[in-house]
Amino acid sequence: MLRGKLQMYKQILLNKIKPLLKSLFIFGLVFTLVFGNISSALAARTGGRIGGGGFSSSPRTYAPPGGSYGSPGGGYGYRSPGGGFGFPFLFPFPFFGFGGGLFSLLIFIAIANFLINAVRGGGGEASMGGYSSPKVSVGRLQIGLLANARELQDELNKIARTADTGTNAGRAMVLQEASLALLRNPEYWVYGASESQQTALESAEAKFNQYALAERSKFSEETLSNVNSQLLQGKAKDYVDSLSKELAQQESGEYIIVTIVAGTEGKLDLPEVNSSEDMQKALRQIGGISSESLLAVEVLWTPQAEGDTLSKDDLFAYYPNLKLI
Repeated sequence: MLRGKLQMYKQILLNKIKPLLKSLFIFGLVFTLVFGNISSALAARTGGRIGGGGFSSSPRTYAPPGGSYGSPGGGYGYRSPGGGFGFPFLFPFPFFGFGGGLFSLLIFIAIANFLINAVRGGGGEASMGGYSSPKVSVGRLQIGLLANARELQDELNKIARTADTGTNAGRAMVLQEASLALLRNPEYWVYGASESQQTALESAEAKFNQYALAERSKFSEETLSNVNSQLLQGKAKDYVDSLSKELAQQESGEYIIVTIVAGTEGKLDLPEVNSSEDMQKALRQIGGISSESLLAVEVLWTPQAEGDTLSKDDLFAYYPNLKLI
């Protein structure tokens, strides 16, 4: 009888403890997964950055010749191609309820100026006061390479340390050299992605910054940077412990991610990247932007510091948009 009571109390105690043990087990599992992933991700967050430029340097085009609406000196007046005014200076009949004369003429030409510039702006330019804001394009191209492409990493480091990023010609050279370095290493291409859009000048800079900041936010530290002729080379922290040094020797499980962000006048329509052929076309297209058209560019890559690694888990966590090519 006593043994039966002890068994009953034991069962009651177990029933009360089981939910607590289950909760502790779940908490421990979550704790291990979260902090285990954090320590793994922190092992591969150094990055490099080259580029510069700005969208304020894009020219605001004056209205096309052959009849300029909105004279440079202020005031409105339609000038015919042969010179002089195309309308009589005074009209003998009233306009829009006003009496004839100079005031009515100015009202009429102001309205004509607005309507004609609006029609011209419908072809892809936003116009105001005789000036047009040209359409520009912003594109982002990303490529994931096997980490045994170490010579590519070294080449990007060399470009960053020597490039002239303070001029349009120098920045165009950065874009061309980075694209060429990638084109020379197709055997290392594994993943890729691209996107581009044409937009008004006023919103292009915001889109460019959005692309660039999204990539920079994935770095714990920018260990090499050359932007607008400001060369910064930080001392990389000791990211590599004995375990990651072993992983560094097993290159098959590591990657290098290179991102090119470019803003250019006119149209940039990057192909969707689903294969190596698509990546080749996209690299040639973005690398072929001329210095006259290029407004801004940034080339970003990770890892940058020697011995730093980017694992497959890191790649999937931070670059979910990449496709296998």
